[in-house]
Amino acid sequence: MLSRPYAFGCVLRLRTSSEFKPGHSYGHFFPDPQYENVQHIICCDSYATYAYDFDFANTTGFSRYASEQPVLQIAFQYTVVVPPEELSSLRPLSGSRDKHSLKRRLRIRTLQYGIARNVNELYDSVDTEAILSVLVHKVILASLEQGVREGRMLLHDWLVILTAQYNDAYKLVQYKNGSSTTSQVDVAFSQCPQLQPLPRLVFALLRNPLLRFHEEGVHPDYRIYLQCLFSALEPSSLHRAVYPVLTSYSTPEKQAYPRHSLSRAALITSGSPIFFLDAFTTLIVFYSSTADPTLPFPPPQDCLLRNMINKLKQDRSITPKLIFIRGGQDDASIFESYLIEEQDVDGSGLTSVLGFVSFLEDITQSVLEYMK
Repeated sequence: MLSRPYAFGCVLRLRTSSEFKPGHSYGHFFPDPQYENVQHIICCDSYATYAYDFDFANTTGFSRYASEQPVLQIAFQYTVVVPPEELSSLRPLSGSRDKHSLKRRLRIRTLQYGIARNVNELYDSVDTEAILSVLVHKVILASLEQGVREGRMLLHDWLVILTAQYNDAYKLVQYKNGSSTTSQVDVAFSQCPQLQPLPRLVFALLRNPLLRFHEEGVHPDYRIYLQCLFSALEPSSLHRAVYPVLTSYSTPEKQAYPRHSLSRAALITSGSPIFFLDAFTTLIVFYSSTADPTLPFPPPQDCLLRNMINKLKQDRSITPKLIFIRGGQDDASIFESYLIEEQDVDGSGLTSVLGFVSFLEDITQSVLEYMK
């Protein structure tokens, strides 16, 4: 609350045009006991995120030939602490020492949306981080109401159905007399770049402690902590928490590659001596066991890598834990645990733990079964 402005005693109201209506809502707020589609928020900052499902008001849906496009209006009323310098232009300066004041404000935003003419246009407008955010809210709710296993099944089935619908829309897989007439299911969404990150994000979410079982070593209290954290994060931060960003450096002053997949193969093939992993709540600097011993360890405070780390820590809503690891000398298990695209990286020995390639093969088989 000291590093960024906070709003208190907030009221959020959502209104839509007649063709559709708000459905289920997700976030750290609670509904008004009297008015529909009105939520109360105790306090929030500019990163607070809330999600809604929307339903069609009737079977017609959105008409392509309607003269007006769908409209969404958001009204947000809140109290904010205003510093003296913001008030000086509103009132004459007094001889006494100025103090902070409370101001009640109302912001109204009206948005008009276009209607997709076909499914291809719909896929092209996808925001994968927003989808991830809604999926996380849904699987958390399913886990709380029906258990972690049900949450995992919901997520797996969602990807299977999406993949099947995509392959059907692009005529990539067709069935005749109960058997496929095409050779391969496209689980990589190769014809739709906007959808391509989704299989990896769903895989990462399934490997996350949020959806791991107690017998896999995940304490229920830690899962509850993740439920509270993930349901409050804005989409880009949630993306990092679910699928961390792995960057390589040739020296502390020079970045080599901006992003790698989370696998040992990526580390080996890159040939870089230094890796930086951003998992939102944890930052890890990892020096390869083959790194030149003359490279300074840990990275000096005035180098490019340190400046990046300091900026991330300053901008983050939660101060992340910073860990330095020298490969071949220090215990690297915490770094390796984030290499989730490998099979069984945590050493649990559970056959249910799949690597990313095996996961895609499983999705392929499930899609074929679904489309029969």
